[in-house]
Amino acid sequence: MEFKTELEKYQEKINKELEKNLRKKPCLEQVLNQSMEYSLMAGGKRLRPILVLATYELLSKESNEKVCMPYAVAIEMVHNFSLIHDDLPGIDNDDFRHGKPTNHKQFNEATAILAGDGLLNNAYMVMSQDIQETKNPEELQAKTRIFCEFSSAVDRMIAGEYIDTECEGKRITIEELEYIHQNKTGALLTLCVRMGAILAKCEEEDLKNITKYSEKIGLAFQVKDDILSEEGDSKELGKPVGNDKERQKCTYVSQYGLAGAKDILETLTEEAVKCLDKYGEKATFLKQLAIYIANRRK
Repeated sequence: MEFKTELEKYQEKINKELEKNLRKKPCLEQVLNQSMEYSLMAGGKRLRPILVLATYELLSKESNEKVCMPYAVAIEMVHNFSLIHDDLPGIDNDDFRHGKPTNHKQFNEATAILAGDGLLNNAYMVMSQDIQETKNPEELQAKTRIFCEFSSAVDRMIAGEYIDTECEGKRITIEELEYIHQNKTGALLTLCVRMGAILAKCEEEDLKNITKYSEKIGLAFQVKDDILSEEGDSKELGKPVGNDKERQKCTYVSQYGLAGAKDILETLTEEAVKCLDKYGEKATFLKQLAIYIANRRK
């Protein structure tokens, strides 16, 4: 199956699961629910939930991806919580995302803040319900482990966002730049593959190997974002280009130059792909996903 076709099948499957979690009934907080839906269903690549499912399929001896769905849904909810808050005037002050007005522009700032809070809390509700319904002791232990790792990854994402915001207009070291993005971007991407791997009941060696893969693509994702902010097409991106430079943010482009950042991206992608060599053809999709991250235009 071609990569694009398989990617679209994953996206369609995830969108259907997300729709099941929307709140459509009339109520006093109906506008808040609409605000949450506006961001959650705005599109996007669905990269994080896809990583959960694809990793599970790579490492599991069974074929029951339903076990992954609550965690795939939860990670996408958290991702969209972070985007809503990232776009707010007090952080990045962006007016557009996915070619549409950002949440606080479509609704208002207070509603956007609460919509982000709601998505974060809903993620924990989805996972908690699944854990409560799990009777098998081995599965329960795995899901409890995931819940703890999930909480830690969200903590690291928030810390990375804070440091990134505080460092605007300041000179920072390469080590500090890497620390920001290992937490801000990398923590959730690593969580995704680890959730899929843990649910697949894989060996510890495989968990370490897939974690290394995720760390490479997590950093590659951020380097590519920095490159797109410098030379991307605003129509394709669905948001203005050049915001990082305007806010004097320290990026891989500002530190290494455009050519240097592209070299780093190429190396990270090659290393990510190499991590999966031992799995043969079964890892084709995840290898292609690493290349897709490096070549994407939005």
